[in-house]
Amino acid sequence: MQQTGQVREETMKNALRLLIPLLALAAVGAWIWQNQQQVSAGDTLKLYGNIDMREVQLAINASDRIVTMLAQEGDQVHKGQLLAEVDGQRLQALADGADARVEAQQALLDRMLAGSRPEDIRKAQAELAATEAQAMDAQRTSLRLRKLSKKDMVSRERADNATTVATAARERVKAATQLLQLVVQGPRQEDIDTARAQLKAEQAQLALAQHNLHQASLYAPIDGIIRNRILEPGDMATPQQPVYTLAITDPMWVRAYLSETDLGRVSSGMQAEVESDSFPGKRYRAWVGYISPSAEFTPQSVQTEEIRSHLVYQVRVQVCNPDGELRLGMPVTVLLSLKQPRHESNTPCNQVADAGQR
Repeated sequence: MQQTGQVREETMKNALRLLIPLLALAAVGAWIWQNQQQVSAGDTLKLYGNIDMREVQLAINASDRIVTMLAQEGDQVHKGQLLAEVDGQRLQALADGADARVEAQQALLDRMLAGSRPEDIRKAQAELAATEAQAMDAQRTSLRLRKLSKKDMVSRERADNATTVATAARERVKAATQLLQLVVQGPRQEDIDTARAQLKAEQAQLALAQHNLHQASLYAPIDGIIRNRILEPGDMATPQQPVYTLAITDPMWVRAYLSETDLGRVSSGMQAEVESDSFPGKRYRAWVGYISPSAEFTPQSVQTEEIRSHLVYQVRVQVCNPDGELRLGMPVTVLLSLKQPRHESNTPCNQVADAGQR
């Protein structure tokens, strides 16, 4: 029994001699692993936030009844796509009237610029020749009656009347001569300038009428997704009443917050990656687009390890979403590598291949 106890005690001592080095090695390994984790954590900054996007309230810039609605909630629309129309008969009539007035004024200006027609000139020349002939006849009659009046063969009153007729005939010759000159010269430059100015005014009215007619149709101002369809066909549209709510999907961005201690390590333009719990293992290319110049108290929705009463700075991280997987309000994690050069230039999503995603 005594020998058995001695053997057991010796075995325990040998086990302790082997266990102590193993524990020491395990402690060293744990210390090294912890230091590596701390170094790794120091090279990457994690921010927590939510996907956000801008919204546009789309209204028709006309007051009339809606006849067509072409988009539904959730539809992906593109810039320039027709979304809705109102009854444009009244606006079309106004545009047609303005167009007719422009054509009439243009024809008047063209006629003035072209000058007198050869037929008008020949007519004026013929009228001048006729008045000259009448004047010569009146002059001869006046001379003949004046001679007869001196011989008391006709009354003096008749001779005076013949003289008056001859004088009037000479004045008509002068008037016909001036008229011929005006016909040959054509319209005055002042009249042409007036007609040209009037044409510009009519063209401006036509442009306004066409613009108002174009405004009777609603087009998407930018790519996005229809969030709300507010009105329906038959409703009265006004410029103050939105028809759709459009969510702008490019660019999307993450609303996150920086603590004061991390503020000096982040700058606008830094490259980043975004992760979402909805798509584990997938990362989206992103970059820091904006850092607020003023501090604010931590919002209640922000998940941070610091005390919530600490001041933070809002940061907007632009994120690429080529497959449309990120949605408004989705919680995400932003990963910022602190080893990258500061003030690195960012590149729009549509100029980068999917190399940024993995």
